[in-house]
Amino acid sequence: MGGAERTARKRRQQQLAARSDGGKAVAAARRSGDGKRIAVIVGVVVAVIAVVVGGLLWSNASKNATEGQLIPTESAQADITERRDGAVVLLGDENAPATIDVYADFLCPVCGMFEQEYGEQIKQKVASGQLLVRQHMLPMLVKKSDPPGYSMDAANAALLAADEGKFVEFHDSLFAHQPEEGKRGYDKEQLIQLGRDLGITGEAFATGVRTGKYEDLLNQEMKRVSEDPSLQQDFGGGQIGFGTPTVVANGEIVDHSDPAWLDQVVAASTS
Repeated sequence: MGGAERTARKRRQQQLAARSDGGKAVAAARRSGDGKRIAVIVGVVVAVIAVVVGGLLWSNASKNATEGQLIPTESAQADITERRDGAVVLLGDENAPATIDVYADFLCPVCGMFEQEYGEQIKQKVASGQLLVRQHMLPMLVKKSDPPGYSMDAANAALLAADEGKFVEFHDSLFAHQPEEGKRGYDKEQLIQLGRDLGITGEAFATGVRTGKYEDLLNQEMKRVSEDPSLQQDFGGGQIGFGTPTVVANGEIVDHSDPAWLDQVVAASTS
């Protein structure tokens, strides 16, 4: 083999080696690229799992926000006479010139807003002897808490609190710290503790809350109210029925979206 041939052969070997090395480099690059893609995919999956788990944890925490809480107490700002008459609690002087019936549910968010806007005005007129309130606390949204039952438990406990002369404080405490509709309400033991914190120390209250003493009475009242034609309202779109909050004066449903409605009711009774 001459020198020229040896040189040509050596060149071919170098070219083959270069192609081989280049192929290895390409393969390595491909493997590196695949590794990077895999790492990215894994990272995305981990991030998605973290978001889902975090969302579930937040959702559960939000749903159970009332669990284990003490219900803060609200004190009565005025001396108001109260007594229970069946499923209705009468607040104020029964000889007051004006009377209103208020139908509400402790879980109803619109009832909560009604209390925020008009609760103090109503109590002031009751305390001054101008107004008698017939308060109907209804288990209308009994299936709208998770677990179900808060509307009934709260209404039952409120009637028991009325037996102890503590309805106003109990009522105001539950509305001031109202649970969110569709989520966990307060359980029976929390309602019992609220009663104790308001000064209800007798076992009759706790036993009545645990056993649902007035549940049958409240179910009867809910049935009566929902079937009463005079309490039916047109909510638009062909929807006619009963809803909370409802205020009635002189046999007529009051439009409480008018900020002056209470003054008008009291004025009409004295004119």
